Amino acid sequence: MHEWAVDELVRRIVSGEAAPGDSLPVEEELAAELGVSRGVLREAVKSVAGKGMLGIRPRTGTRVLPPEGWNHLDADVLRWQQEYGPLRLLRETVELRRTVEPAAARLAAARRLPADVRALLDAHERMAAAARRPEHAGYVEADAAFHRALLDASGNRLFGSLGRALDVALQHSFAISSETPGALEASLPRHLAVAEAIGRGDGAEAAAAVLAIIDSAEHEIEHSPALDLIPRPDGEVRTP
Repeated sequence: MHEWAVDELVRRIVSGEAAPGDSLPVEEELAAELGVSRGVLREAVKSVAGKGMLGIRPRTGTRVLPPEGWNHLDADVLRWQQEYGPLRLLRETVELRRTVEPAAARLAAARRLPADVRALLDAHERMAAAARRPEHAGYVEADAAFHRALLDASGNRLFGSLGRALDVALQHSFAISSETPGALEASLPRHLAVAEAIGRGDGAEAAAAVLAIIDSAEHEIEHSPALDLIPRPDGEVRTP
């Protein structure tokens, strides 16, 4: 019941049904509306407030906070946005990758530790093996592992932490882009080019190869048949 109450509160916030500045109904009314006890509701509100989505003040009630104050790198917040606001999350993930990953590739090439290059090549091998399986089982996980390894290879611990924090968003993005026909076949050589450029210590080439991956991913997301199933803000779905 706690999880249900949390998810329902978040759904209302992320969907815009409860807009920034809106007050939640009084505790007794909201608990009855959700079909939970007041104790369960209280704990659910505390959980959502802990993500920066609600503000609790004595005497003034509980208000929805603007998205600028949310903890967008929190795994739960990413998961909720994936479920209730997926289109914006896809766009913002691409924008963040375009800024961070080329810089990480340059640093990785400058430092090129053998263990880091090996981790990239191992992830690429797992991607290639998954691409040959029926339904491409395990491909998305291997692809995400490659990009986490890239951020770790930068030698910057903040980049590495960012990669782990973004895992939900990365896997969501890769799951959409990989549905586009021909995406996997085109992606494998580009990932290999990143690993090899880092291994050679060629930062410019590594950054360019990463940008090629991101450019392709953006195109593949736009043309993915998986987008047909994602609701638009007006409640409609894209038609082919």
